[in-house]
Amino acid sequence: MRIFNRLLPHPLLTLLLTVIWQLLVNRFSLNSLLFGFFLGLLIPFVTQPYWPNRPKLKSPLRLAGYVLLVFWDIVVANIIVARIILFMPNSKRQPAWVEVPLDIRTPEAIAMLGGTITMTPGTLTADISADGHYLLVHCLHAPDTAAVRDDIKSRYETRLKEIFE
Repeated sequence: MRIFNRLLPHPLLTLLLTVIWQLLVNRFSLNSLLFGFFLGLLIPFVTQPYWPNRPKLKSPLRLAGYVLLVFWDIVVANIIVARIILFMPNSKRQPAWVEVPLDIRTPEAIAMLGGTITMTPGTLTADISADGHYLLVHCLHAPDTAAVRDDIKSRYETRLKEIFE
């Protein structure tokens, strides 16, 4: 098992890099697949010294469900933001800053939560508190900031806590 970990230090990153290479090439062939796999092996191997503490996933299968949820939320948020921009007058928009208290503590989970919020149209993670216990989120239209905060915590943070902690 040790030799497997030395040759393939980050198997998920290897798979991700191979898939990304295939998407960049935009044409499937055996050569591009093999080269993508080669890059997927080489890059994690070369960068291995810079990853002393690999993130531990408590439940990797839940990560796939989380990714699907985020994709769905991005699609829905695009429609909502388009409706706000196209049909809501500026005078009725209620942009707001929302402080989201964090129950998660691992840096990977916090980074993933911040990235999820930023990728979802209409919201942006602007800052994290110095102690890492709060995120500052800007919303395009948030008449009820408590509802936005609770939605982020229940929809994303609880799932990330199950995945990482």
